[in-house]
Amino acid sequence: MSMQSFTRNYNDNSTEAGFEFEFHCDICGDGYKTSFIESKTYRKSGLLRNITGGISTGARLLGFNNLAYGVERGANIAGNRFEGMTPEWHKEHETAFETAMNEAKNHFHRCHGCQKWVCDADFNEEDGLCVQCTPRENTTVAKARAERMVDEIHEKAASASVFTGSITAKQIMCPQCGKPVTQGKFCSNCGATVSMSKCPRCGAQVQTGNKFCSECGARMDSPNCPNCGAENKEGSKFCSGCGQQLG
Repeated sequence: MSMQSFTRNYNDNSTEAGFEFEFHCDICGDGYKTSFIESKTYRKSGLLRNITGGISTGARLLGFNNLAYGVERGANIAGNRFEGMTPEWHKEHETAFETAMNEAKNHFHRCHGCQKWVCDADFNEEDGLCVQCTPRENTTVAKARAERMVDEIHEKAASASVFTGSITAKQIMCPQCGKPVTQGKFCSNCGATVSMSKCPRCGAQVQTGNKFCSECGARMDSPNCPNCGAENKEGSKFCSGCGQQLG
């Protein structure tokens, strides 16, 4: 019987006990395992070698006009892995391979564009081509929309403001020795106080001892109440507006 092979990739899992093959999609590699066919000669007599395991031929079967079980296959495979098998077993193997191809062929489609044999998932039924030659429109649109949605989310996140506070980088200097103070209320170099006072006008934190506010320029000894901002007479010890202690 003459036929054209329909796949480039397959595994031959045949053993002395019988025959089984796996055919794979040319795009994704997903495979179909054919039904196991028991060897008739296995039941009649012992074989010279116990053959186990599988082998991936990697042969490019597409384009052979026979059963792809010709001289090249016989020399490369039967001469090595199936060495010692009887002529009857090899005949069974050839027939089983043909049967397996006919069985597996119903689970693949041939692309009329690139000539690949692909599974259902990689075949565009509407155009009769594989998804590499003509991607499915609905799938392509859905994928493109999803990718754009992700891009927009990243763009929104990049432009969003998530910090509402103010960023300041003021370094406190000791008013006594001029050394920078990292933390605490006293200078670690000379022991002078480095506490902060509140500006009576704008409320900014100003280093104790400074005569003017570094934020608004107001005098730190101004009679204005630092709590409510009310004006008080020079020398007042308490605010006449809220009772806050002054000075």
